[in-house]
Amino acid sequence: MKRNLLISCMLVLTISVNFTVLAQTKEQDAEISSSVPELRAFHTIIYPMWHKAYPAKDTAAFKAFVPQIKANMEKMNAVTLPGILRERVALWKSSLEKFNADAADYYQACSGSNVDAMLTSVERFHKGYEAMNRVIKPFTPDMDAYHQTLYVIIHKLYPANDYAGISALMDKFVAQADTLTKYPEEKLTRRLKDKTPNYYTATKELYTNTVALKETLKAGDLKKNAAAVDKLHVSYKKLEAVFN
Repeated sequence: MKRNLLISCMLVLTISVNFTVLAQTKEQDAEISSSVPELRAFHTIIYPMWHKAYPAKDTAAFKAFVPQIKANMEKMNAVTLPGILRERVALWKSSLEKFNADAADYYQACSGSNVDAMLTSVERFHKGYEAMNRVIKPFTPDMDAYHQTLYVIIHKLYPANDYAGISALMDKFVAQADTLTKYPEEKLTRRLKDKTPNYYTATKELYTNTVALKETLKAGDLKKNAAAVDKLHVSYKKLEAVFN
């Protein structure tokens, strides 16, 4: 009887621990994701508006979108950005303010019968939607992957002085930094143009400082560890600045 009770208690404890770990993992995944579901949901309106109704000058369709847009804007205005986007909150707010103004113009245009005014408002609203996406969109997929690891280090492990936890991530982190240095030049040139060489200079520095952090951690000097993390963070900021 006692043995069965012990087994039952152990089973309950195991399930509880696994549930807690799963909940923490889901919470962390959400925190390091740069996706905003409320903005993504807008695509179900924007796509038919821009690719179907706009070319056809379908004013009835424009008017029919108004209630959906109002409902989605309400959700957008209540958005709290995930932790990984905390440094873009100010830009998100200013862009959202303009997007609200674009939506208001759209409602006004759709309340009348002026086709040109509606078309202009659709163009403006579509442009505002794309601007909102640019606020949260990672510069490159590889930078997004690196940034996710960096976020965990800077905002979770580093404040807790969990250098053992940081060390456990370093092999993956160094590999991610190495991948950044090899991003195809032709893809960068389309976006960065004459600033493309700056990208490779910044990623080389970032890779060097990522490797340096890995080596510094082995010595166990807390002050040097902290300095290496800070230096690495500054290097990443330099890389982001290349895209400004």
